[in-house]
Amino acid sequence: MGNDLIQITSTADTPQEQVGAGLRPAPTGSCEKAVTFFIETFGCAMNVHDSEKVAGTLVARGYRAVDSHAEADLILYNTCSIREKAAGKVFSYLGTLKKAFRNNPKIIGVLGCVAQQEGEAIFERAPQVSLVCGSASYTRLPDLLEEIEHGNRRVMGLDLDTDECFETELTRRDNPFRAYLTIVEGCDQRCAFCVVPYTRGPERSRPSDKILDECRRLAGEGYGEIQLLGQIVNAWKDPSSARLTFAELLGRVAEIPGVRRVRFTTSHPRYFTPDIVEAIDSHPALCEQVHLPVQSGSSAVLARMLRGYTREQYLEKIDCIRRARRAISISTDIIVGFCGETQEDFEQTMSLLDAVQYDQVFSFKYSPRPNTAAGSIEDSVPEEVKAARLAALQERQRQIQIGTNQALVGQVFEVLAESFQPRLGQVVGRTSSNRIVNFPGTPGEVGQYLTVRATSAGPNSLVGEKL
Repeated sequence: MGNDLIQITSTADTPQEQVGAGLRPAPTGSCEKAVTFFIETFGCAMNVHDSEKVAGTLVARGYRAVDSHAEADLILYNTCSIREKAAGKVFSYLGTLKKAFRNNPKIIGVLGCVAQQEGEAIFERAPQVSLVCGSASYTRLPDLLEEIEHGNRRVMGLDLDTDECFETELTRRDNPFRAYLTIVEGCDQRCAFCVVPYTRGPERSRPSDKILDECRRLAGEGYGEIQLLGQIVNAWKDPSSARLTFAELLGRVAEIPGVRRVRFTTSHPRYFTPDIVEAIDSHPALCEQVHLPVQSGSSAVLARMLRGYTREQYLEKIDCIRRARRAISISTDIIVGFCGETQEDFEQTMSLLDAVQYDQVFSFKYSPRPNTAAGSIEDSVPEEVKAARLAALQERQRQIQIGTNQALVGQVFEVLAESFQPRLGQVVGRTSSNRIVNFPGTPGEVGQYLTVRATSAGPNSLVGEKL
């Protein structure tokens, strides 16, 4: 999904108190010292949304979010284990914390996929950790923290196959314009390289009536953009009596008054059907953007990855998207150096870039993950070869993006102003096709939809002027 580290903070200021080595919220109005927490989030949009759920649960219990580790009594790492590098970074950070706060001990928790993957072993590897909790157990956080309060310094919540992951009543929304909403959790696909089925559990879908009710509530609260989330979002199957298809659900969400933009991620090619493109064409609120991970351009590698499609079948999906009446931007994920990848396999991936002309590519070197089918296969591509292939692929894609973005110069876009850069005096906005646009503006324009003409382009963003 492209982001390795996103910090989630809050300015809530509910009174609390710290009791001994544990944590106990103080009654409202108490003058006792506040118990504070800080969350760092690694990984994708689903992890970001999970951190919103955690933060909301803690704030409702009486904790107060702060902006740094130093201010926090409780430090939480919400982790990603999709790549070895991401998981290793967490333990590196834990080691740094241990040294930094040797004389001022903190309560430390590891959440998310690394927690689910490593389980009790985290306590042995990082004895300063008191809490290990997977994503399906976040609603149990108050009970788990209460155990810590009562002196238990090794507390775990590692349930899987539960619908509690959809509970959002206490979610703290950190973006004032965009609301994330998980509609399907877990994965049954079991790609050879992927640890998600083990860390997130089996696939389970949220009923359409509850999804739509929450979207209406979010729209009523002023969230003009809703992003539907799932490990494989288009594998969603309506368990309610309505039996909506995924495309029908997209249309229903897009028709809700107050909803201005709808995005969805991440899709899988196996479940990407023409009716999704038809829905995008038919509903202006559905953003003209599709993230469709291919992972490799070689059918032989795709077969070893257990992806369930060939290069040719993937290109048929791309052709369907390109035939849409709207110009839909396409992004993807690619892994280089998977087990047994030859130079010819890699060249087929490079040629796929040329054929598709992606608007954005998130690319990674393969790293073996535990509990995966590929984990027992020899990691046969040398690290230096992986690095060279990754560099070559990223440079090829950079040149493609320079060309595709340059072709947009002169076009006019509706842009949601998302932030302001004081040093440059620029607003940073995003088009409905998910392109970043920088243009002169003021802080007061953040949150507004503005009309902007692209005046120049680089490989990763556009520069524009307001009309």
